[in-house]
Formats: sequence, structure tokens, C-alpha cells
Amino acid sequence: MINAFFMNQSAEEICKRYARTVMDIPILSSEEEYICAKDWREKQSKKALDRLVSSHLRLVMKVAQGYRGYGLPISELVAEGNVGILQATKNFDPEKGVKFSTYSTWWIRASMQEYVLKSWSLVKMGTTSAQRKLFFSLRKLKRTLDAEDNSSYLTNEKIQTIADKLEVKPEEVVDMHNRFAGKDSSLNAPMSSASESESEWIEWVSDDSESHETLILEKDEYTRKNELFEEALLKLSDREKYIIAERRLKDKPKTLEDIAQELGLSRERVRQLEVLAFDKLKKAVKSLSYEQNIHF
Repeated sequence: MINAFFMNQSAEEICKRYARTVMDIPILSSEEEYICAKDWREKQSKKALDRLVSSHLRLVMKVAQGYRGYGLPISELVAEGNVGILQATKNFDPEKGVKFSTYSTWWIRASMQEYVLKSWSLVKMGTTSAQRKLFFSLRKLKRTLDAEDNSSYLTNEKIQTIADKLEVKPEEVVDMHNRFAGKDSSLNAPMSSASESESEWIEWVSDDSESHETLILEKDEYTRKNELFEEALLKLSDREKYIIAERRLKDKPKTLEDIAQELGLSRERVRQLEVLAFDKLKKAVKSLSYEQNIHF
């Protein structure tokens, strides 16, 4: 039944439905994450493993968005990321005080990068960490340099700058750039000769605008962080909230002198209260983010 359901949908529809499903999965609190990780590590509880992995599938989706520009289906990147997160569960130790999201991100990226490298079939690629870094950083660095001089030409100066930043030889930068250029020229080729789909590589290349799935993930994250910040503000006194609001949250913040006159305090006293209130707010945010497994 599941296979029949997916057969009638396009890859894009499947990805969007998957993203919405992932967003509906509850995020574990720090305590719940610890319990699940501990039960899996010590008791091999499949239920605990399922909760731990499921609650982090949105992380896999988010990481996958960063590799959309390599001409690979997002669904395959997500699948590889899911393999990575399962690998992470094998050695994750909750007793070390590291968040599973932090620990698993490395495994997710590593799995996706291996898949991208194999899919591109670059000769002599991936033999050193510097070459891998060149592969995954070249286009981003080039876009940055192109924006600085409003030119898309790979000049000798740009080549040397990239080589210095990534600690590779200039000729390696040129070679990699040419490989990308060669791959880009065939992006209209079918994704697979054995596939019944007529989808082309170009359909999966990022146009540097945010995808629908990314926007959903980022909007959800922004909402959660905003709610957390408002909750942290409740830890402050009315006077502290007023000072923080007027000094830190306004487009045109009031001066210390203005607030001092309003509150009948000295300028120095207002400055001290602002420092104390801001420190108190940061500690509250840090504490709440830890409890709710939200990362800033």
C-alpha cells in the first residue's frame, strides 16, 4: 500500500510530504534524550532508538539542504543522512554530556559527503582532507570572491586566494573548477538511464534561494527560539525587562542618560543594571535551551 501511494507522487511531492511529517515529530527534551540514549546503549531498546532517531530527522533534512547544489536528489541525500544518524547511535554515550544533535551532525555530514563524492566519481578525489575541503568549499568561496569584484571570472588572484585559504596548490583549484564546469555542462542529462522518470540533474541544483523545506525548518526553529527568549525574559524583574527592552531590543535604543532620568537613577547605575540584566538573561536562555534541546 505504501509503495502504491508513493508511485503516484513526484519526487518533489514525496520530499515535501516527508518534510511535513518530520516536522510533526516531537522534539525530545534533554532528559528524554538522555533516557532514550541510555536505554538504547544499555538495553538495546528498539523503542528508545526509534524515538531518538525520529526526533532528529529534521536535522537530517536541514543538513541535506546544504548539498542540494551537487545535482543529487534531496531524497537520496536524506537517505544517506539517515544512514549516518544510525551510525551515530552505535557509539553515542549520553554520559559524556554531549547533545546527540551535536554528535550526530558529524556522522550525517560524513555520510552525505561520501555519497556526493562517490556520485561525482572524481578521479583522484578524496585522497586527502584538503582535497575534500576543496571539493565542498570551492563554489562557496568563489561566489564570495565573485561578489566582491562583480565578476565571475576565475582570475589568478582568486585562484591564489582560494588555494591559500584551503591549503592546496593553485593547480588543484583550477583542476577542481574545471571538473565542476564539466559536470555543470551535462546537468541536463537524465538522472538515470534505467529510470522511467525523465527528471534531469538540473532540476535538483540549488538556485541559492531557500527551498520550501528549508523555510519550514528555519521558521519552526525561529519560532521556538523566539518563544524561548520570551520565556527567559520572564526571569527578569520589571525594571530589568524595561532596561533590556529599551537598550537592546529597539531599533533606536535609548541612551543611558534618558533611562536614568526616567527611573530616577544615576547613569552609572543604569549601566550596571543593564550589564547584570543582560548576564542574567543569557544564563536563563542557556539554561532553557539546554532543557528544551534548542541550539543557538
